[in-house]
Amino acid sequence: MLNEAAGIQATLTRLQVLRSSNVELIVVDGGSTDASVALAAPLADTVVRSEPGRARQMNLGAQHAHAPALLFLHADTQFPLGEEQRAMASLEQALARHAWGRFDVRLAGRSRWLPLVATLMNLRSRLSGIATGDQGMFLRRDTFVALGGFPDQPLMEDVELSKRLKPHSPPACLRQKVISSGRRWDEFGAWPTIRLMWRLRYRYWRGVSATQLAKEYRHAR
Repeated sequence: MLNEAAGIQATLTRLQVLRSSNVELIVVDGGSTDASVALAAPLADTVVRSEPGRARQMNLGAQHAHAPALLFLHADTQFPLGEEQRAMASLEQALARHAWGRFDVRLAGRSRWLPLVATLMNLRSRLSGIATGDQGMFLRRDTFVALGGFPDQPLMEDVELSKRLKPHSPPACLRQKVISSGRRWDEFGAWPTIRLMWRLRYRYWRGVSATQLAKEYRHAR
């Protein structure tokens, strides 16, 4: 998380049912300047402070985890209310057959284009075997360690890890959904954001560095 005081309590409260089932809940803060850490602390097993950057934060969280399976949820991603335990059961079943996987995503926000965006994200993921962080990536801990975790890059860390995971197994593409915030589409416009994300992915595929793309991403926003 990073400056998620407005929503982190609600997100973590929804996950308390999993803590009662021996799921370890680790929150990694990337240098929040609001009350995020104080609000998260009573609702997590561990709160870790990190340098900012999704890859660094997720890698640090994995280092503090003890379970044989890892699930990475961004602070603005959650399971539908009441579906948490069923999702964990599906995750465990998936990892018995696959090294890794992800959930389908539904985007929450104001834009009427968000259902279409989510549908295309899920379809693209199935066709390409590439998952994104918005989809709640999960994997076996031993596989994650063997691959060195998320690459330490400022953008496309989820895409790059997916590419490295594909030789181990195709992803388990679960139709159960996580709900991720559509705030970037709401704030910057649906079609401009869609064009930006496709352009960044295409240029990354063509070999442009993640560092350069991250600069363009911040400038475009």
